[in-house]
Amino acid sequence: MTVSTAIARLNAADPDFARHLDHLLSWESVSDDAVNQRVLDIIKAVRERGDAALVEFTQRFDGVEAKGIDDLILGRERLELALTRITPTQREALEIAASRVRSYHERQKQDSWQYTEADGTVLGQKVTPLDRAGLYVPGGKASYPSSVLMNAIPAKVAGVSEVVMVVPTPRGEVNELVLAAACIAGVDRVFTIGGAQAVAALAYGTESVPQVDKIVGPGNIYVATAKRHVFGQVGIDMIAGPSEILVVCDGQTDPDWIAMDLFSQAEHDEDAQAILVSPDAAFLDRVAASIAKLLPTMERAEIIEKSINGRGALIQVRDMQQAMDVANRIAPEHLELSVADPQAWLPQIRHAGAIFMGRHTSEALGDYCAGPNHVLPTSGTARFSSPLGVYDFQKRSSIIFCSEQAASELGHTASVLARGESLTAHARSAEYRILTESKGN
Repeated sequence: MTVSTAIARLNAADPDFARHLDHLLSWESVSDDAVNQRVLDIIKAVRERGDAALVEFTQRFDGVEAKGIDDLILGRERLELALTRITPTQREALEIAASRVRSYHERQKQDSWQYTEADGTVLGQKVTPLDRAGLYVPGGKASYPSSVLMNAIPAKVAGVSEVVMVVPTPRGEVNELVLAAACIAGVDRVFTIGGAQAVAALAYGTESVPQVDKIVGPGNIYVATAKRHVFGQVGIDMIAGPSEILVVCDGQTDPDWIAMDLFSQAEHDEDAQAILVSPDAAFLDRVAASIAKLLPTMERAEIIEKSINGRGALIQVRDMQQAMDVANRIAPEHLELSVADPQAWLPQIRHAGAIFMGRHTSEALGDYCAGPNHVLPTSGTARFSSPLGVYDFQKRSSIIFCSEQAASELGHTASVLARGESLTAHARSAEYRILTESKGN
């Protein structure tokens, strides 16, 4: 196999830099009209025929011989069996990762609160977990037990009473690590279904698959398109784009380390994006040499090559301050600050899904076991979005209690504003509760 790299070189000093950067960052979903219509047809079939449609689609798309829905359900005992089928080293790694993820997310949990004003008015917020969450997990060779931990554990920490996992098993291929991760994370029910049909089942429910309140987890274009269509019927985490990494380096980190950090995202798929920003032109040259040297040694060299050549870049900037400006412009999913004093530059970062501090903190640690969630905003959405967390599985309800006196006083204000909006019933509803002078005496 012959691989070669022709990674783009950009310079922030060039007059056309902004235009070139915008072109590099542009990414559109590959969902087309044909995919969209197929997904709509699948959703309609699941809504109308329930379990029967799920069995039919699973037979057709996954090549699974299922006589009925019972063949597509895994009980808790099957998840526990998976724990015995993986190696002791694998089980230990899963348990360490789960413990760290759980510990981190427990700090995110929000509690209800109230306060009482002088006139007796009570205001507050009631925080309640979702009743049921659905977790989509890719199946077959593209199996990610780490995603099970990252999606299920925050839900459980939030207090979600039931987490339902769907995972396709193409041609009957079951990933024991995924099932073991589900066991450790506390997943309650597992259905071996996938694709748009699994999303539809979670959103609308069938005779066997319970309807959930929110669907989280990664998937292919059919899954993403289905999530977009069922949003509103249920909540979703996000419509994720390809994985991204932006490394900002002062030129003092081992170039082999940086090259491998770029590879760590490029190996996900051909559309993944890996970018290095540095004020040191000679360092960019050394990293380019490391990329050329290390690429032939990689198992997924062809995927990395297409990603690096198609969407990767080495960007030279004037200084570290300009590097921060470029980082905020990109708003990356993963940002490595591979510099001598990352803490000094942290206040400059406004937009990033996760920030990896220092030369020794590879993005890969965050993917698996550091503790923070690896489900992160992509395609520049870190400008307004956050990592998946406990807060995604909690709802907030406002609490308002007015004493008789407070209702009277606030009624005057509400009446003026309501009549200003020509909403007379609003005004009179508030006015009924205004104390008359005689009543007040």
